[in-house]
Amino acid sequence: MPESAATSDGAVPADGETAGGARAGGVRAAAGGAAAPTTLRCGPYAIERLRIAAFAAALGDLHPAYTDPAAARALGHPDIIAPPTYLAALAGHAEDQLLRLQPASVTAEGAVHRAQSLRHARPAHAGDTLHATVHLTATTLAGRPLLTLDCEFRDEGGARVATTTSSLLCPAAAPRPARRPLDTTGSDQP
Repeated sequence: MPESAATSDGAVPADGETAGGARAGGVRAAAGGAAAPTTLRCGPYAIERLRIAAFAAALGDLHPAYTDPAAARALGHPDIIAPPTYLAALAGHAEDQLLRLQPASVTAEGAVHRAQSLRHARPAHAGDTLHATVHLTATTLAGRPLLTLDCEFRDEGGARVATTTSSLLCPAAAPRPARRPLDTTGSDQP
């Protein structure tokens, strides 16, 4: 992949995509005939002890495997492990990268986060370097765009670590009709 294909956030089009982000069979038509990718590879994400500990503290989770390497090793892990939801935060970053490449008609601005699931093959641990591949599927629900984002994390050896799925219900494309004022006299008084 040419260096010029990477974005400033380290996101690169998934294997088989061109430097412009187009992928045969995996593109969405955008304004002006350009194509937006529906799959994007992001990373690397270095999993670090201090970030894991800070995340666990923010959650209020005092499990020693999140901060003490000896406790994590006693449980059979090579180093401290990240709380299960840690990868959801990284998935959000990868999802944002892909959504920024979409046409204006596909936007998560004003969206309702309907659901999120996490499926772990193993815990992420300090020392891991992960890559995320995020895939966008767009459908409709009640006339509104429904975006499903599947984000798969793999380690440097290519083994799956976890997959997250997020579902976003976006605002209707057509603006809603203006609301009629409650006071039809035009008075500024209640």
